[in-house]
Amino acid sequence: METIDFDRLTLTPGMRVLDVGCGEGRHVHAAALENVAEVVGLDLERSNLEAARADYEEYIAPESDVPVTFLSGDALRLPFEDGAFDVVCCTEVLEHLPDYESAIDELRRVCAPGGTLAVSVPREGPERVCWALSDEYHEVEGGHVRIFDREELRAAVERRGFRRVDSHFAHALHSPYWWLKCLWWDRDERGDPPLPLRAYDRFLEWDVLESPRPVRLLERALDPALGKSVVYYFELEGQA
Repeated sequence: METIDFDRLTLTPGMRVLDVGCGEGRHVHAAALENVAEVVGLDLERSNLEAARADYEEYIAPESDVPVTFLSGDALRLPFEDGAFDVVCCTEVLEHLPDYESAIDELRRVCAPGGTLAVSVPREGPERVCWALSDEYHEVEGGHVRIFDREELRAAVERRGFRRVDSHFAHALHSPYWWLKCLWWDRDERGDPPLPLRAYDRFLEWDVLESPRPVRLLERALDPALGKSVVYYFELEGQA
């Protein structure tokens, strides 16, 4: 389930792509199937990297000749040279960081002049519903520490010399799932989720695996109203 739409990016054979906070590798895997020179996925959790690497080797490597590297690292101290990447991705990460502005500084530092930054965070409206329904949703260790106003995020990135070139909402069908999960948080944590939550979870798993066209069209139609994530695409001003 990809949040960044790679069709909105102009990718060429010489480009290097970095995914900061890559999790289990969904965007690394997608980028590796594009016509690029190299893809790097960085995450703080080694268990995420192990899962990302395993899925890459099983499903992506047989279909791709793009070099892929997975590294353990901190978004506040990226282990790369200035301007090292043509495309920098950071999805659903900044809401976890108390010092998110320093993370944006690092994303800007490693992005090449003329390069692209794709960043997403939970959308304010659906996120406020989650916070209202469950304190545990955002108080768990490593949970969300803020609700972003999307204009606040845009302004923070643009102050670093980026120019917004595109934006959209994503994952409308996931908003009701998280509302149900927050409503029954205690039961779900005890391993006793109620039937509606179990059924919705199975539906989302089926959707991710099968990607049926009618469901994809439905979600696309609902994204402007219910999309759980807001996604921005920026270009770093300057000569490439």
